[in-house]
Amino acid sequence: ARGRILFEGEDVTNLAPNQLVARGIVQVPEGRAILTTMTVLENLELGAYRRGLKNVASDLEYVFNLFPRLKERISGMAGNLSGGEQQMLAIGRALMAKPRLLLLDEPSMGLAPIVVQEIFRSLRAINADGLTLFLVEQNVRQALKIAQQGYVLENGAMALTGTGRELLGHPRVLEAYLGA
Repeated sequence: ARGRILFEGEDVTNLAPNQLVARGIVQVPEGRAILTTMTVLENLELGAYRRGLKNVASDLEYVFNLFPRLKERISGMAGNLSGGEQQMLAIGRALMAKPRLLLLDEPSMGLAPIVVQEIFRSLRAINADGLTLFLVEQNVRQALKIAQQGYVLENGAMALTGTGRELLGHPRVLEAYLGA
């Protein structure tokens, strides 16, 4: 496949991850990729590595307001967190980089339904605070509920596009993804 990825008019197709972060593009990868032998606080501080200590305290408060369980476990080892808490930590660490675009790959994978709802509530709040989210998600119903714009890919090609609400009601989406 060929193509280019443009972000704010700049071709970022071949940039290294650290160059993407410098431009405000941060990813929360599938599988979370937290540092299990570090504390919750250390993981969060690591997210702000490009910024030094400037505004870290207020950014930590923002993350803790989104995910109060992380504050309760601030000194604990990240490897001792539940899967849902690890996902919260991965999102929180990404937010500490102060992104302008947050890429999330399967944030609900392997999580209990109640935790999935909590994660998506937080994503909705993050977006309402002005951060652009780009979400790849198998949980179609949850993803489209929060999506302003959605794209359905089939065999690597764009098959449908529309608002989240439009796609939730689209017959092909209902049949293929929502079992209606």
